[in-house]
Amino acid sequence: MDVWLEGRKVRLDPQHALGKGGEADVYDLGDGRALKVFKQPEHPDYLGLLPEQAAAKARLVEHQRKLRAFPSGLPARVVTPQALATDKKGAEVLGYAMRKLDGVEPLRRWSEPAFRRAGGKAADALTVLAGLHRGLAAVHSAGVVVGDFNDLNVLTVGTDAYFIDADSFQFGPFLCPVFTEKFLDPLRLDPGARTLTPSRPATVESDWYAFAVTVMQSLLCVGPQGGIHKPKAQAARLNAVGRMLQRVTVFHPDVQYPKPALPRASLPDDLLHLFHQVFVEDRRGAFPLPVLEGLRFTVCASCGLEHARAACPTCQPHAMVAATPVSAVRGQVTAKRTFTTRGVLVHASAEDGSVRFVYHADGAYRREDGRTVMRGALDPTLRWAVQGDVTLLGQRGRVAVFTPGREQEFLGVDVCDHRPVFAANARHRFWASDGGLWRDGVYGAERWGDVLQGQTRLFVGPRFGLGFHRAAGLRGAFLFNVERKGLRDGLALPWPSGQLLDAEAVFDTDSVWLLLAEEANGRTVHHAVLLGLDGAVRASARADAGDGSWLGTLGGKCAVGGALFCATDAGLTRVELQQGQLVAVREFPDAEPFVDAGRGLLLSREGLTVVGAQDLTVLRMT
Repeated sequence: MDVWLEGRKVRLDPQHALGKGGEADVYDLGDGRALKVFKQPEHPDYLGLLPEQAAAKARLVEHQRKLRAFPSGLPARVVTPQALATDKKGAEVLGYAMRKLDGVEPLRRWSEPAFRRAGGKAADALTVLAGLHRGLAAVHSAGVVVGDFNDLNVLTVGTDAYFIDADSFQFGPFLCPVFTEKFLDPLRLDPGARTLTPSRPATVESDWYAFAVTVMQSLLCVGPQGGIHKPKAQAARLNAVGRMLQRVTVFHPDVQYPKPALPRASLPDDLLHLFHQVFVEDRRGAFPLPVLEGLRFTVCASCGLEHARAACPTCQPHAMVAATPVSAVRGQVTAKRTFTTRGVLVHASAEDGSVRFVYHADGAYRREDGRTVMRGALDPTLRWAVQGDVTLLGQRGRVAVFTPGREQEFLGVDVCDHRPVFAANARHRFWASDGGLWRDGVYGAERWGDVLQGQTRLFVGPRFGLGFHRAAGLRGAFLFNVERKGLRDGLALPWPSGQLLDAEAVFDTDSVWLLLAEEANGRTVHHAVLLGLDGAVRASARADAGDGSWLGTLGGKCAVGGALFCATDAGLTRVELQQGQLVAVREFPDAEPFVDAGRGLLLSREGLTVVGAQDLTVLRMT
């Protein structure tokens, strides 16, 4: 597809794609700008989806007038349309050019427990939020409402926050037609609503409600509608709509607070009270900026908790960390702690039954035997992998290879969705670069096959690997043998249609579980796809993110003998393929004290290894 921009034709090259949302594809123009092109109703992402096709058609019709009337004078932290992209005659608006941001992270990253554990600081989150507050106030002063304020429509560069997707802003006669469920103001719903679909337009007040959600998520790693509603009477359990209408938030005594989230008590009482006023008592208005500016976070020297109180809420000041039992038994589960650190585990994997890992302690990144890999402070932007005794560290387009007894070497790699593309198993490392998939060899790098440059995600297991790309109108996936060159491509996967947020792959002997998270129609949805060695889809499943099921999170999963073990806040769940369906066949509630939805699972010689933030624990079940 070609579009015209400022009088010249622009060819849309999938290799120059920067990202894909539910409504548009974004390309790098190569001149410091990005080009956002709205999806046509016939876009491959909408194949067979009649409501999405109708919405795309209506969106294009409105943008013919809306983008030509886009207001000026918005703050610099809003990425606004700079030039319209049209058809050859200049009659039909197809998209627009805008400023390109480099080195970005979505605001959502600040609400991820793993990001915070790996070095994301609350003090930096406060700087982001304060700047976002000032930007939102300036948008409102210009007579504009954001409308769909959410943590994917805000990108951060360092601690600077930028609003994107400004084409959905609400101004003049143009209402904001989209919304995100987690940030939806319940005052926009009808009292008898059966779905989370607003019946009232967005307002300045609903923007500030969404900002309050953002503050809570960024500081506690859970929003007001998080957790699982577990009343004593099962019949009284509310769905997402009922919880929002009745204001049954995560503060309610019948709601199970998520284990991976940060403790509520880490925040001062006045801020917790403000959250209660907004989310339960329907207080509205601008979020009080002095509340944010007055917060001072510190790290407890005893337990390591980052908190904003005068004293650590979880232990006495200067007390020693309470010793946890090395071994424990609960019902049918025996747990044995095999490693602990005052630092933090940043990566762990299993190789031939042995657990290999990287952790940060005493100002350095270290391997499982205690040797130092690299000195430096915790950095949440680093990506890690291990290949036997070799440690791989990726950041942006470069991977550092640390081999004991050798000088450090570097690999140039592609970057996909702001992440370096590389992976490793016990014997080999693989990476994508310049349109090729590469593997280390005896005499240097060996080209394993051709991939879409800058758009490919990569995963490797003991015997085979998996890769895929979604760029513009292109979608493709492939398998490859780790010992023989060549790719088995053309896999037919049940592709999600929305914005891809994350992806994981869990390998078994002859299969791989591909786990995807997408944002679609204002909701985060998780998908599981079970693939065989032949690339055929054996089964698939989907669930809403955070619903408490085995698919409520992507992480915390381990494949064993055809089954998938999944960690949840309620214990372990065993999932198997039965008659073409992925079925939860057994629950292990006795494992509940030792696991949660934020912990990893690995299969080792000793048993099922649970990977926590600061420890490794082996579980045996009878």
